[in-house]
Amino acid sequence: MNGGGENGRADVPVVAIDGPSGSGKGTVAALVAERLGWALLDSGALYRIVAAVALERNMDLTDGAALAAMAAGLEIRFEDERVRVDGRDLTETIRTEPVSRASSQVAVLIPVREAILDLQRSMRQPPGLVADGRDMGTVVFADAPLKIFLDASTRVRAERRYNQLKNKGLDVNFRALLANLEERDARDRDRAVSPLVPAPDALIIDSTDLTIEEVLEKVLSEVESRQLN
Repeated sequence: MNGGGENGRADVPVVAIDGPSGSGKGTVAALVAERLGWALLDSGALYRIVAAVALERNMDLTDGAALAAMAAGLEIRFEDERVRVDGRDLTETIRTEPVSRASSQVAVLIPVREAILDLQRSMRQPPGLVADGRDMGTVVFADAPLKIFLDASTRVRAERRYNQLKNKGLDVNFRALLANLEERDARDRDRAVSPLVPAPDALIIDSTDLTIEEVLEKVLSEVESRQLN
C-alpha cells in the first residue's frame, strides 16, 4: 500500500479522536485539523477503501490474507478532501451503507489491520496530526498527548446518519439504519483485535446534546491547555 510521507515521528504531536459511527468524530477531526493547520488522518476511510475494492472484485470479506495482499497493492491518496485509489475518485463510493457494513467486517481481520498500520503511522508529520478512528488512541498512536473519545446515544447517532444520507438524496430507512448501527457497535466493541474502547487516559466527550461547534471548542481548549500548538 502506498502513502505519502516518511516514517512517522514520535516527537510530532497527535490529537487522537476515537468513537463509534455517527458520533461526529470525522467532522470534528477535520475542523480541528483545519483550525490548527495540521494533517488529517481519516483511518476509517482506509478500511472503507479496502472494503469498497473488495466488493468491486467480489472478494471473500473473511479472507484476511487475500484482503491484506490486495490492500498492499493499492495506491491511496487523500487530496483536497477527495479520496483517490489507483487514480480513481472513490470519495462517494466509500460512504455508502454496503461499504460501511463491509468495512466493519474487514476491520476485525488482523492481516488487514497490519497492512494498514504502517500507512497510518507514516502520516505523523510536522507540524502535527489529527487522527480520527476507532483505535487511534489505544493502538495506532498510543503515545498521543491528547486522546479524545467522542460518543453519543445510539438513536442520536442514527438520526445524524439518516439526515446526512437524506441530504445527499439517498433513500434510507431509519429503522434499518438504527439496526445496522447497533449491529456495528456490537461488532466493533466486542472484536478481539483493537476493540472500540476509550484509552485509559482519554477525555470522554458525550456529544448527544452538544453541537459540533461546542465539541470543537472543547477539543481546541484541551489542545491549548496542553500547549500542543
